[in-house]
Amino acid sequence: MTNDYAAAFGRLMIATLFLLGGLGKIAAPAATQAYIASTGLPLPIAGYLIAVVVEVAGGLLLAAGYRTTFVATGMAVFTLATAAFFHNNFVDQNQLIHFFKNIAIAGGLFQVASFGAGSISIDGLRTKRHRRGRALSPA
Repeated sequence: MTNDYAAAFGRLMIATLFLLGGLGKIAAPAATQAYIASTGLPLPIAGYLIAVVVEVAGGLLLAAGYRTTFVATGMAVFTLATAAFFHNNFVDQNQLIHFFKNIAIAGGLFQVASFGAGSISIDGLRTKRHRRGRALSPA
């Protein structure tokens, strides 16, 4: 039972980071797009929209524990891409720290993807309902 609470709390902690980041991007779209453009990536508007969707929608879905394997994997890949494209100046100590922070976050997301959301989640409720339905059906 303690593991269930730890899993839910861990998902919520990671999701909060993404939600705050996404809401910050919504509050400052021009600055976010300019930062994306400064890295040389094409289509800063598309990058902005992708970031907002992944961070806000992904954060909400992760917090709720819905389709957790898919969501956490997608968010981990996004986080690794962010590390590679935005935090790759290893001469700058701050960038190096951000790079490894993103690697650690991706690792946590891969853990969530591998081990699931736990029972305190939408996925957990769906699994419980599915098992109950199988138990009640005639053999």
